Amino acid sequence: MITHLKKIISESPNRYISYADFIAAALYHPDFGYYMKEKVKIGRDGDFITTSNFSDVYGRLIAKWFSKICREFDLPPVFCEIGAGNGRFAYAFLKEWYESVQIPIEYIIVESSPFHRKLQIELIGSFYPVIQLESLDEINGLEGMIFSNELFDALPVHVIEKQNGKIFEVMIGIESNELFEKLVPLANSEIIQFLSESNLGLKENQRMEVPLTMGKMLQDISISITKGFVVSADYGYTDEEWTQPQRLKGSLRGYYQHRMIDNILQHPGEVDITTHIHFDQLIHQGEQVGLNFVLKLRQDEFLLKAGILEELENHFDPNPFSEQSKRNRAIRSLIMPSGISSYFHIIIQEKGLNTDAANVF
Repeated sequence: MITHLKKIISESPNRYISYADFIAAALYHPDFGYYMKEKVKIGRDGDFITTSNFSDVYGRLIAKWFSKICREFDLPPVFCEIGAGNGRFAYAFLKEWYESVQIPIEYIIVESSPFHRKLQIELIGSFYPVIQLESLDEINGLEGMIFSNELFDALPVHVIEKQNGKIFEVMIGIESNELFEKLVPLANSEIIQFLSESNLGLKENQRMEVPLTMGKMLQDISISITKGFVVSADYGYTDEEWTQPQRLKGSLRGYYQHRMIDNILQHPGEVDITTHIHFDQLIHQGEQVGLNFVLKLRQDEFLLKAGILEELENHFDPNPFSEQSKRNRAIRSLIMPSGISSYFHIIIQEKGLNTDAANVF
C-alpha cells in the first residue's frame, strides 16, 4: 500500500493528496484496500462490530417491519442492501422473511468487495436466493426499500482546519515511506459550497471532516429508486453538535482489533477508517436529489417503534446460556439507553410516496 500511495502522491500537483484520496486508496483500492482484501473485518476476530452482527434480532425485526411497509404502501417486496459485509444481516432478514412472511422476495446486495461477496454467498447462497451487484449503477427503477448499515461513515472525506483565522485543507504527503500532514489554503470550491450551505463555522484550531462523496452516494441512490424508502443506519452529529467544544478535533479515526487509533496514517490498508456523518447535510442533500425526509430517530427508539419488545420471550429461563436467554439479553442490549443502539440513528427518506412519519410504523 505504501508503494501505491507514494506513486499517487508523487504524481499529484505539489506532491500532496487530500485525505479523501488517501482514504479511498486505503479502504477501496482493488488490491490493497482494507475492505477489498481477504481479511476478516467484522466480529470478534475482526476490527469492529456492527449492530447487525451483534444479534440476528436486528435483521429479523427489519424483515417484519419491511413486510408491514410493503402492505401499507402497496410496494413490491424488493429489498436492496448496500454494503452487506459478511452477510449476517441479510441471512437473519431472509430467515425471518421465509419463516413468517412466506411470500417471494427479491433481495439485492450491492457489494464492491469480492471477499465480502464470497462470504455472503457462503453464508446465504445455499439457503436463500440473493442477487449480488457490484454497484448501484446496475439498478434502475427500483420500487421497494434501499437499506444501509454504517455505509456513509465509511465514505472518503476531506479534512479542513482553522488556523490563525483562516481555513486550510489538510493534505497528505510522504517522505522516507512516512506519511505526514500539510496544511494548504482552502481552494476546493465544493468544500467552500458545503460550508456555505451548512452554515458551519469552524472555531480557531478546530478540525472537521467534509463528506463530499456523501452527496454523490445520495444521488446514485436516488437514481436507482423510483418509488419506496431509503433507510440509513449510522452514527453522526447535527450541525449544532459539530460546533460543540468536544468536536474540535473532528471525528476521523481508525479501528484495529477493536482498538481505536487516532492516527489513521499509520498502517494504511490494515485499519478500518471511519468518521461521524453530517446528519443535517445528509437530509438536506437528500432533499436536493429527490429523497424526501420522513423521520430521524435514535436506533433504540426506532427498534421500539418497530416492535422489538414483542420479540422478548416472556417466561424466565434459568439457563443463561440457552438460546432464549441469549436472545433476550441481546434485545435488552439493543434498547438500553447505554447500549450499542444509543450511538446510532435511523434516517428514513422516501421517493414517490408523499408520506409522513406517522405512516411508517
